[in-house]
Amino acid sequence: MTSQFMKGLLATSMIALSSSAFAGQAPDAASSPDTPISHHDRVYAAEQFSNTVSVTDPVDNKLLGVIRLGDPQPGNFSPLYKGQVLVHGMGFSPDHHTLAIVSIGSNSVTFIDTATNTVKHTTYVGRSPHEAFFTPDGKEVWVTVRGENYISVIDASSFKETMRIEVPPGPGMQIFSPDGKYGYICSSFNPEIDVVSVADHQIVGKVKQESPFCPNIAATPDGEQVWFTLKDTGKTQVFNARPPFNPIKTIDTGPITNHVNFAKTAKGTFAYVTIGGTNQIKVFRTDDFSQVAVIPVGNLPHGIWPSGDGTRIYVGLENADALAAIDTATNKVIANIPIGQAPQAIAYVPNAAPNPDDRQNLQELGVAGQTAHLTLAPKQHAKGDKPPTSVSLFDQGLIQVVQAAVTGLEPKQHYVLALAEHAEGTGSVQPLAAFMTNPAGSAIVNATGPIRQIVQSGAKAERRYLVIASGEPAKLGPVIQVQAP
Repeated sequence: MTSQFMKGLLATSMIALSSSAFAGQAPDAASSPDTPISHHDRVYAAEQFSNTVSVTDPVDNKLLGVIRLGDPQPGNFSPLYKGQVLVHGMGFSPDHHTLAIVSIGSNSVTFIDTATNTVKHTTYVGRSPHEAFFTPDGKEVWVTVRGENYISVIDASSFKETMRIEVPPGPGMQIFSPDGKYGYICSSFNPEIDVVSVADHQIVGKVKQESPFCPNIAATPDGEQVWFTLKDTGKTQVFNARPPFNPIKTIDTGPITNHVNFAKTAKGTFAYVTIGGTNQIKVFRTDDFSQVAVIPVGNLPHGIWPSGDGTRIYVGLENADALAAIDTATNKVIANIPIGQAPQAIAYVPNAAPNPDDRQNLQELGVAGQTAHLTLAPKQHAKGDKPPTSVSLFDQGLIQVVQAAVTGLEPKQHYVLALAEHAEGTGSVQPLAAFMTNPAGSAIVNATGPIRQIVQSGAKAERRYLVIASGEPAKLGPVIQVQAP
C-alpha cells in the first residue's frame, strides 16, 4: 500500500471513530451511532392553534412547509367538522418512517408517513390525549389519555387499540428506557410516576412527584437516569431509571418549566430544560447536576429535541411561532425559523426524507404565520423587576386565540386577564378570562375574540388595553400588569 493510501485510510478511520465516539442521542441508547446532520433529516413541530405540523430542513434551517391536519377557528366549531383540533403531542417510530401526532381537542393520534408527508391513519382514543411514543421495538404506540386514567396501547401495524394500562387519573406523558424494558409515565393531576414493564404491561414501580403537574419526561441515553419537569412549581426531578427507581435530585429550574431532553457530546451528556416564564433554556450536566449555561431564546420555549449527532438542540417557541436552533458546542442560538402557531412538541428525525428535494403534500403557512405579540409588565416597577408576561394573538381569520404566558404574580391567587379603558389600567375594566396562578406564580391563560383589532385600534373610543387585575370577574381588585407600549 502507498503511504498516501495509508494516510487516507487512517483519516477515514479517524472520522468514523470521531463520528461514533459520542453516539447515542435521545431517545436512542448510548450505543447507537450518531447521524450527522443532512438534507435527509427533518425537524417537526406540532402547532396547537394552526392545527399544523411544520417541516424544517436542519441543514439550511429553512421551513419547507406544513402538513395541515385541521382548520383554525371558527371552522373547527362546526358539528360536521372532520379535521383535527389542538395539534399538540408528537412521537416517531424507531425506523423514522412514521410520526404519531396527538390532537387534544379531537382525541386522536394521526400517523404520518415521513417520506410523503401523508396521513396513513387516524386512531381515535379517549378524552384529551397528550403524548404518544413508540416502544423501542416499534411494535406498539403508547398514548397517555390525560383526560382519563389509562394508557391506550395501539398496535403499530394495524393502528388499533389492543389494551389499556390503568394508572392514576391524568397521565401526562410516557417515555421508554433505551433498552425497551420500562415505560415511565408521569402525571398531570397526581403526584405519582408509574414505571411499567413493557413486556407484560404491569406496573413495577412508583416514584413520587413533588407536585401534581408533570408535562414532560425523558430518559438519558445511557439508561441510568429519568428526568421530568414540574410545570406548576418550576422544578425538575431526576430518579434512577432502574430498580429501586429511587429519587436522585430535585433542581429549582424556574416558572413554567416545560420540557427536558439531552445532548450527548464530547464534553459529556447535558440536560436542556425549557423555562417558559423566563424565556430561557437552562443546561445541566447529568453527572454532577451542575448548571453550565443559561441560553436566552424567544417567548415561551416549550418542546425540545437534539439533532441526530447532538451538535444542535431545537426548541419550539410557543409564543413566538418559531423554532430556535442551538449550537451545543457554544450554547448559542444560531437560527430562528418561522413556523406555525404555538408549537408544542418537537421531534428531530434523522433520515426521515429519502428524497430530500421532495415537497409533496406540504403547504405554505398561510394564516398560520399571522400572529401579533404583546407584553404585559408590572404596573409599578419595584426593585428587582419581575419578568414580563408575553402575549400572543394567533390569527384565526377575523378573531384571534389569545395566549398569555403569565409570570411574576403571587402564587395560588386569583387574577383576571382583562381589557382596560386606559393604558394605565384605569377606567372601566372588562374581564376576558379568570385564572389562578400555580405555586410558582405563573399560568398559561387563553381567550378568544377580535382582541388585536381592539388593542391596536386607531380610534380612541374603541381602543382598549390588555391588563391583569387581581381578584375575580365579579369582584376585580387592583390592576397588577399593564400592556407595554
